[in-house]
Amino acid sequence: MSDIARTMQASASGMAAQAARLRLSSENIANADTPGYHRKTVSFEEVVAGDARAVATGPVRLDQAETQRILDPTHPLAGDDGYREGSNVNMMIEIADAREANRSYEANLKMFEQARQMAGSLIDLLRR
Repeated sequence: MSDIARTMQASASGMAAQAARLRLSSENIANADTPGYHRKTVSFEEVVAGDARAVATGPVRLDQAETQRILDPTHPLAGDDGYREGSNVNMMIEIADAREANRSYEANLKMFEQARQMAGSLIDLLRR
């Protein structure tokens, strides 16, 4: 496999992994106010196939941190003590993770595009 094809494959796998990470951040943000919701996380794993290397997402895991107890006696889900269960989603962390995933996705996209342009240039040279 050529270096350009390996670069494109690695960039494409990076885009797929970052898209999954961005999707989970979006789910976490959307469910920040869902009682008992646990934040979802994903890790990345290196995949080696022959002479090609790529990245893939590992299993989705639930953050086991404690959920918040929120004092809100007027809430319909509040117990006798006036507290209700919240989630363990920290919006600042989720927004930062989403931005990082988005920037990483864009970086992989630029690498893919440059490799594609280089491949196109090589093909044009070979046709001459």
